[in-house]
Amino acid sequence: MVRQLLVEREELSVAEAVKRMVAVQAQHPASPYVALFNRVVGFDPGELDAAFTAGVVVKATLMRMTLHAVHADEHAAFRAAIVPMMNSAQFQAAFAAGGVSEEEAHALGVELAAFAKEPRLGAEFEEWLNQRLGTGGTEMWWAMRAVAPLLHAPTGGPWSFGQRPAFIAASSSPAAPARGLELVTRRYLEGFGPASIADIAQFVKVTRGRVKTAVAALDLEELEGPDGKILYDVPGGARPDDDLEVPPRLMAMWDSVLLAYDDRGRVVPPEYKRVITRNNGDVLPTLLADGYVAGVWRPVEDGIEATAFRKLPAAAWKGLRAEARDLFKILRERDPRVYRRYDYWWKHLPAAEVKVLKG
Repeated sequence: MVRQLLVEREELSVAEAVKRMVAVQAQHPASPYVALFNRVVGFDPGELDAAFTAGVVVKATLMRMTLHAVHADEHAAFRAAIVPMMNSAQFQAAFAAGGVSEEEAHALGVELAAFAKEPRLGAEFEEWLNQRLGTGGTEMWWAMRAVAPLLHAPTGGPWSFGQRPAFIAASSSPAAPARGLELVTRRYLEGFGPASIADIAQFVKVTRGRVKTAVAALDLEELEGPDGKILYDVPGGARPDDDLEVPPRLMAMWDSVLLAYDDRGRVVPPEYKRVITRNNGDVLPTLLADGYVAGVWRPVEDGIEATAFRKLPAAAWKGLRAEARDLFKILRERDPRVYRRYDYWWKHLPAAEVKVLKG
């Protein structure tokens, strides 16, 4: 939690904060804004707008084939790290639909990037692929968003990116997959360590064997976890006491700290895992109390409705009220109904307490 800036907000630029966080989950356009609100003193959403527009922070399909915002300097390494997963059955099926091998798909990615020198919509890429291959454009486009060096281009709206994404070629130079995974492994440990081989493999979504090779190439400390499991960490990494007080937070949908470990129990109590992570992969916006998920939240007309899965102490509610007041100022100006399309998940929540925290 310390390394993820969740124990105490810090006075950082948006670009510095994104680097400290390693990679910011961006499946929903609003989530990077909510995530940074939770971590940066006096967060100004306009600064993130400007960082996206200037290309200092970029959004792309990366780890786990999901959208992340990362510092532009690190995009090439993060993209290289996921290349090995392109031999999975899902990618191979997409390549087969287009009638190409994996090697040919990577060569096609270079051509596709040249086509994307200016922002283009997904339908344009599908048409280009159908013309180029004669078949399989839709299936190939799903895979090529990761194969080709593409970024999401800002399209405006309250959160820089709208419902119809546009894509543009990345300007960063390609990196070797093995070297990319080594760099990402170190960066992951800087932001989330100590962690196991399984944790790192889960975060990047590559095999544990490849992670073991990357770990062996790095100068890391080897620790013993509470269950005897071997954990790895960067030398000198912050390791606060277990009883460190963590203030309450209103976390973004898919916040990276909820997805960073193979053992989700480090942040998500086992009894709540299936409640906040739905069958289709949606990870709801959560309440964090004392460093653990304790419920979910959503905006309502005059504030934020907080649903706690267990009784929370008065101090936690006091902190959540302060968080809601500041967060709702941003939501009111940008999109007061953010995340409300996911309301159907609220029908069967194990609600112990429900409170509207006035904005």
